[in-house]
Amino acid sequence: MVCDPEIYDRMRAALPQVETIPLTLRSPRNARGALRLAQILRTRRVDILHSHLFFASLFASPVGWCCGVPLIIETPHVAERWRSGLKARFLVDRVVGRTVDRYIAVSEANRLYLVDEKGLPADKTTVIHNGCDLRRFEGSGTAANSLKARLGFPPDAPVLLAVGRLEPQKGHRVLLEAFARLGEAFPDLRLVCVGEGSLRSDLAETARGLRVGEKVCFVGRQSNVQDWYAMADITVLPSFYEGLPLAAIESLAAGRAVVATAVDGTPEVVVHESTGLTVPPGDPAALSESIRRLLADPGLRSRLANNGRAWVRERFSDEQQIRKTENLYLECMERRRRGDEPQAVRAISSRGAS
Repeated sequence: MVCDPEIYDRMRAALPQVETIPLTLRSPRNARGALRLAQILRTRRVDILHSHLFFASLFASPVGWCCGVPLIIETPHVAERWRSGLKARFLVDRVVGRTVDRYIAVSEANRLYLVDEKGLPADKTTVIHNGCDLRRFEGSGTAANSLKARLGFPPDAPVLLAVGRLEPQKGHRVLLEAFARLGEAFPDLRLVCVGEGSLRSDLAETARGLRVGEKVCFVGRQSNVQDWYAMADITVLPSFYEGLPLAAIESLAAGRAVVATAVDGTPEVVVHESTGLTVPPGDPAALSESIRRLLADPGLRSRLANNGRAWVRERFSDEQQIRKTENLYLECMERRRRGDEPQAVRAISSRGAS
C-alpha cells in the first residue's frame, strides 16, 4: 500500500501485515514522486491499482496507465464542493478518467454526482457502500463512565458527541450555535468533539463567545472511539457534504441515535424518522430542534437507535464492502481476460501496455 507520509504511521500501525510505502504525489510538478510510483508498479508487477480521493487519483491513475497496469480503479468518496472556477467544470477529471477502468461510488448519491455532475461514464461506475468493523461496537463500552468522570461531567448529564475532523466541511460552527440554543432547557447538557483539525482553536473561541465553552470538550483524535459512543446519548453530524459518513454507521452500530444533515449519502444511513433524524445543512435552529426532540423523548431515541443498529448490520459491514470490492476486481479482470471490456477502455489499455 502506498500512502501519504502524513498518515503513514497510522496506516502501518493499523495494518501491520501489509507493506506500507510513504509517498508524496500531490502535484504534476512532483516528478520524483511519479517516478517512484512508476518504479513501485513495475518492480512489483502490480495487477490492480486502486486509488482513493481526488489528488491521489489525479496523479496515480495516469502513472498506472503509462506503466501498463491491467486494471485501474478509483474511489472518489465525496462531492468536491470546495471546487470553483475551471476546477468546477471537471474537465481534468474526464480527461484523467480515460485512464480509469472503473469508479467505485461509496453511495448512490455519490454515483449520481459522478455521473450527472462530473460527467463520468455511467457504465464505469459501481456503488459499493462504505463499511466498518461493526464488531468493535458490540460491547457496552466499559470505559464510558470513567470518561465522564475524567471530563468532569455530572454523572447524569446528557452528552452530545460529534466525531469528525475539525474542518469547515464538518459543520462544527453550526453545531455550536445549535448547542447554545439548548442551554436553557437542558442546563446539564454537554458536547464532546472527537477529532483534530485546523479549526480547533477557532471553534474553542466560538464556544467561549457563545458562553458554552465550559460545556464543550475538544478531546482530539481517539483510538477507543467505541467508548466515546457509549458515553454519548446522541451523536450529531452537522456536515455540509459527505460521501457516506462512517461516523453515522459507527454511531448506529453502537446503538446511539443520530441527528445528521441530509447531505449526499448521509440519508442512505440516517433514514429520517426511521434510523435517525435529518435536517438541512447550515441550519442551527433545525439542528437544535431535532436534538431537543430526542433529548425530550427517550422512547423515540431508543427506537431510532435500535432500528439503526439493525440497518447498518444488514448493509454496512466491512465484510460486505470487502466482498463486493473483491468481486468487482475479479469481474473486471475476467472481462479483460476475455477482451470484452468497452472499446475505448480496451484501446487505451493496449496503448498503455505497449
